[in-house]
Amino acid sequence: AAINDFMKPDRIVVGTESEKAADLLREVYYPFNRNHDRMIFMDIRSAELTKYAANAMLATKISFMNEVANLAERLGADIEEVRRGIGSDPRIGYHFIYPGCGYGGSCFPKDVQALARTARDCDYESKLLNAVEAVNYAQKHVLFDKVSHYFQGDLKGKTVALWGLAFKPNTDDMREASSRTLMEDLWKAGAKVQAFDPEAMEETQRIYGDHEGLTLCGTKEQALKGADVLVICTEWKEFRSPDFDVIASTLSEPVVFDGRNLYEPEMLERHGLIYYAIGRGRNQFHSAV
Repeated sequence: AAINDFMKPDRIVVGTESEKAADLLREVYYPFNRNHDRMIFMDIRSAELTKYAANAMLATKISFMNEVANLAERLGADIEEVRRGIGSDPRIGYHFIYPGCGYGGSCFPKDVQALARTARDCDYESKLLNAVEAVNYAQKHVLFDKVSHYFQGDLKGKTVALWGLAFKPNTDDMREASSRTLMEDLWKAGAKVQAFDPEAMEETQRIYGDHEGLTLCGTKEQALKGADVLVICTEWKEFRSPDFDVIASTLSEPVVFDGRNLYEPEMLERHGLIYYAIGRGRNQFHSAV
């Protein structure tokens, strides 16, 4: 994805106050500008702020949708219907309005925090940025809250199958991953985790070593064996069409907690599974979460 972004960029923002440097960069980036000029030149401070503001805007959209998703649960609404409804407005669009269990990675957390810190250094209180960060921090605990509520607060001796460890698909990056927050919450509550991720197994091993509460499994099906419930943290493609009958028959409790809203509730119900997702009013804990 990084290579594709470089070869076919949406825009190339250049901060410079040197016309010579601008001319050189125009020449360097000419092969990537053949269809139309994607280069945007501006002063250095504006370029720096553009970079931070772009990621902060995307993070804001995610936190906003998570805030609305939490409200949808309490109102008995379906956030997926709401998402389709607002996304159809061309002023809003569908990009980055998917609710979930919080954003992670390097760029979004780092840049939101950096911009908020810069604001404090300028004696300006960035209320919106602080709220974006606070909502995301809280959202990373939502899956644990749902699991804990299902077991009435008693997770000692429970085993949770976890699908997805990376902060997003197609990477092994675990920085600020929602899975880490979930696992650490589960361990504190006395539960164990059996986890699988297509790419992030080695990185998880590097971070947690031989943690007594963690078993890394070779397949997603293996993670189900001996587990009480299933939790999904990362929207990998191979998780989108699993064998629901296998899930229902393998788990000791036929319950799926979906942090990425991969499935339609009716489909899982037909397979005898109890389904808890993010912001889907049906089958949610309106009063507790």
